[in-house]
Amino acid sequence: MNLAVRGIDADIKWNNEGSFHKDELKDLRFDYILANPPFNISDWGGDRLREDARWTYGAPPVGNANYGWLQHILWHLAPNGTAGVVLANGSMSSTQSGEDVIRKGMVEADVVDCMVALPGQLFYSTQIPACLWFLARNKNPGGKLRDRRGEVLFIDARKLGTMVDRTRKEFSDDDIARIAGVYHAWREGKGFEQVAGFCKSTKLDEIRGHNHVLTPGRYVGAADIEDDDAPFPERFAVLRAKLDQQFSESEKLTATIRTKLAEVGLDG
Repeated sequence: MNLAVRGIDADIKWNNEGSFHKDELKDLRFDYILANPPFNISDWGGDRLREDARWTYGAPPVGNANYGWLQHILWHLAPNGTAGVVLANGSMSSTQSGEDVIRKGMVEADVVDCMVALPGQLFYSTQIPACLWFLARNKNPGGKLRDRRGEVLFIDARKLGTMVDRTRKEFSDDDIARIAGVYHAWREGKGFEQVAGFCKSTKLDEIRGHNHVLTPGRYVGAADIEDDDAPFPERFAVLRAKLDQQFSESEKLTATIRTKLAEVGLDG
């Protein structure tokens, strides 16, 4: 829809079942992918996709599709492909339902290239802060890009941006150029400098020391936002997803118990 209203020509593939259940581009691999999937979506039908080939690093929790999106996108990257994905901040540190195990697998496989923490109030549709995941299939592709294997760039951009009204913040062109400039300088090895409180190139050993949490504030030297300090809508979304999953498990367990009772004639 965004492409259409802007008059950008594209071969658009769309279906009612969604990308997870009917992958219109199943056999295609791409050099570049940009994505802004829905945050923390709980009704994505994950219970029907527990053995999917796309889940290289582990099956995403039924109650949250964040790591489904990340692995779906990785699946479609070409051998030297890169991707940029917008997700809720919680994806960088969540330990719910095995998400930490999936994140560890991605870090150890060295497919995480750069993490950018964004301020809240950047979006019309939500007040919660978001983050950017930059993924790379090959961190040593040659050409003008240097060998980045075993490294992840962290950028903490939470202090950037200007309030344009009571509820919304915007990045200026200079803000965007600063973030992009740091990333390109780091990838190309030309003029990159670590700035305390803003950006740092970090080795995998240090990330392991933080249990594979990818929140930039832990690495660049700034005080990190603790879980209890995260905006209520973000915390509520995580809790709601967990509760939905527990309700689903409870219903299945209740059905099993009733079946067993019926078998022995004890179900009234």
